[in-house]
Amino acid sequence: MKLRQYFFILALVAFVFGSAAQSWAKPEVFTITIKDHTFEPAELLVPADTKIKLVIKNEDPTPEEFESYDLNREKIVTGNGTIAVFIGPLKPGEYKYFGEFHEDTAQGVIVAVENFEEQAQSAQEDQE
Repeated sequence: MKLRQYFFILALVAFVFGSAAQSWAKPEVFTITIKDHTFEPAELLVPADTKIKLVIKNEDPTPEEFESYDLNREKIVTGNGTIAVFIGPLKPGEYKYFGEFHEDTAQGVIVAVENFEEQAQSAQEDQE
């Protein structure tokens, strides 16, 4: 009986630490560039259920505000500056964002998908 309890406790500890290690894993990094008051890419594919670090580079000399009601984020990017915004884990779906200072041109969407590797490969093949 004690051996069975020992293995149960060992399995429980392994499960808890395994889950914690996964949540402490480094987030995947994706880059969005602001150029000529537009976001590139305008549509960014990311894996669902994953923590994401968005690196936003502003190649324009003027500031822009990255804003998303869907993601509950807003952050100013200085002219020729770079910022990081952490999002997720996201459920599958679309999450719109825009540049508040140039709303007419600075628009984009983050698309969180479950089968990210397959869809990213397919999107890359479509561009070629």
